[in-house]
Amino acid sequence: MAMARRSGSHLLSSFRPFSLLLQPPLADAPSPAASAAVASARRALSSASALRARDEKDAARWRESMDRMRNIGISAHIDSGKTTLTERVLYYTGRIHEIHEVRGRDGVGAKMDSMDLEREKGITIQSAATYCTWKGYQVNIIDTPGHVDFTIEVERALRVLDGAILVLCSVGGVQSQSITVDRQMRRYEIPRVAFINKLDRMGADPWKVLNQARSKLRHHNAAVQVPIGLEEEFEGLVDLVEMKAYKFEGSSGQNVTAYDVPSNMADLVNEKRRELIEVVSEVDDQLAEAFLNDEPITANQLKAAIRRATVARKFIPVYMGSAFKNKGVQPLLDGVLDYLPCPLEVDNYALDQNNSEEKVLLAGTPAEPLVALAFKLEEGRFGQLTYLRIYDGVIRKGDFIYNVNTGKKIKVPRLVRMHSNEMEDIQEAHAGQIVAVFGVDCASGDTFTDGTVKYTMTSMNVPEPVMSLAVSPISKDSGGQFSKALNRFQKEDPTFRVGLDPESGQTIISGMGELHLDIYVERIKREYKVDAKVGKPRVNFRETITQRAEFDYLHKKQSGGQGQYGRVCGYVEPLPSGSGGKFEFDNMIIGQAIPSNFIPAIEKGFREACNSGSLIGHPVENIRIVLTDGASHQVDSSELAFKLAAIYAFRQCYTAAKPVILEPVMKVELKFPTEFQGTVTGDMNKRKGIIVGNEQEGDDTIVVCHVPLNNMFGYATAIRSVTQENLQWSI
Repeated sequence: MAMARRSGSHLLSSFRPFSLLLQPPLADAPSPAASAAVASARRALSSASALRARDEKDAARWRESMDRMRNIGISAHIDSGKTTLTERVLYYTGRIHEIHEVRGRDGVGAKMDSMDLEREKGITIQSAATYCTWKGYQVNIIDTPGHVDFTIEVERALRVLDGAILVLCSVGGVQSQSITVDRQMRRYEIPRVAFINKLDRMGADPWKVLNQARSKLRHHNAAVQVPIGLEEEFEGLVDLVEMKAYKFEGSSGQNVTAYDVPSNMADLVNEKRRELIEVVSEVDDQLAEAFLNDEPITANQLKAAIRRATVARKFIPVYMGSAFKNKGVQPLLDGVLDYLPCPLEVDNYALDQNNSEEKVLLAGTPAEPLVALAFKLEEGRFGQLTYLRIYDGVIRKGDFIYNVNTGKKIKVPRLVRMHSNEMEDIQEAHAGQIVAVFGVDCASGDTFTDGTVKYTMTSMNVPEPVMSLAVSPISKDSGGQFSKALNRFQKEDPTFRVGLDPESGQTIISGMGELHLDIYVERIKREYKVDAKVGKPRVNFRETITQRAEFDYLHKKQSGGQGQYGRVCGYVEPLPSGSGGKFEFDNMIIGQAIPSNFIPAIEKGFREACNSGSLIGHPVENIRIVLTDGASHQVDSSELAFKLAAIYAFRQCYTAAKPVILEPVMKVELKFPTEFQGTVTGDMNKRKGIIVGNEQEGDDTIVVCHVPLNNMFGYATAIRSVTQENLQWSI
């Protein structure tokens, strides 16, 4: 029983309360290490989810930021109103608080023309960058020069921009530099809108200009606005998309008032709107379908179709106004936001240096590794200022970046945003932005990365110089500053070249035209306090002989000690054409009339004599000198004696060989519109040119001719005025 009791007691003791039975057995409970691992996994999962959510939130923020960004350039022919337009844009967006005019008549001058020379001459010399905000969008603007001499400024601006405004004068229409600028926009595949400016001027005809753009520039375009009145009666604009009329009131046109389309313009407005829809329908399938089905086209439908066609570079919307009279600028800004692409909508390619320069499409987002292009250099108060367009990634002040072209690792000491010549310090910038950095030694066209990739951006097109000048400092003491100035300008401007003529010893500067070089000579004087003397480069003429002539010269001189004695005999004759050489010396002496150790001295004497002919003092070429006989003295003969004998023998026979002057003749290729063919060929004949080729290429004529170089000085300037500056030429 006791045993049974113990057993019973044991059985009773093995029962647990019901609540305890609901719990898992003690053997199944996790260990502390396992519990910690589970908790860690849960935290990691939570952290990963939070990180992913944060990344998605950051990506959405970046995407929204880049969607609300526009990088645009303003380009046009000279005096079409680019800088005036930029001044109004900055005023209406609140970047500046007063409007100042070009040429600085009020003593201030336009904001974007910061150089004294620009304000004095009333032209833009350097492209200037700025930024502004319009309706919540950030707009980065580069104002470019209109003169063909500063075409590199337009090239490097368009290389890094996503869109552009092509400004056309309502009186002058499509002019020569308009064609050049449009060609540059095509080269860099830039979507653009056109702005017909100066509708307040006498003779303004926007419809004529629009048709010129179609015929001369091959634009597929249509007006998105109709002007209310022209010349002195220009009052406002009718928007063909929204079908509203706008007037610009207030002292500076800052108050835009919308009202119904005037009844007397209803027919014209309806006709132009239908034309706009037809033209866009030709390049946009969605709008074409609605148009062919005779469905009513809403403003939103038309706006979306214009944007698709403009971003695809199939259509160019045409805006109108008068920047000087403060009319039409705000709708143009709206058009920039509505129709020009954001950085994410433009395809940019890099070359992967680790993979045989394979083309790589850049994502254009801040999440990618840094890729930035240095497109412009400037010497600032604090050292070299380098303008960067960021294509991928983020750049921060204090970061280390790598120059792919040189392999150097560089720290970014200072990062700024430019507003003409003013700077605003920033801590970071992301893909799509245009910024500038200080203290980074590089060349124009270099690519920077963060070191994780080795990409290079394709560089810009740099035209060859077309004009040269000889330049030298008036004071010899200022040679150091003079060289410093030339080195700086050469680094800043790829079209400005400096060289040394080995024959004349002149410093030769070459550039895109007379104005281009004049500006640099003036800048040397103003910025480096060096007066420079400028002249026409010396043309390197040559002399040659036309027939054979004999020489027999005895050089004998007694001076009390060892004298000088040397006799040389022979003849000179012209080299046969196509021989390849310019000077030949043959020793045809039989025997030891002249010891062989004196022959090199005789050849040296003849070579020295050929360095300066007796006609105009230029080198003598295509000559063969044959030595047939001579005499020597056992004591008085020396190398010097025979060298002098050779020099005097050459002078003796040179006149008898009937020398002539040779001038350099250049092969020149001219490309110009066919309408100027008579004028150009006539001018070429005046310059003693011989036309050797003539062919057609579309609307252009290509003429190849041979012209004396001496008659080509100043040709670029002269021919530009004849052909309205629309000419390409190469030597």
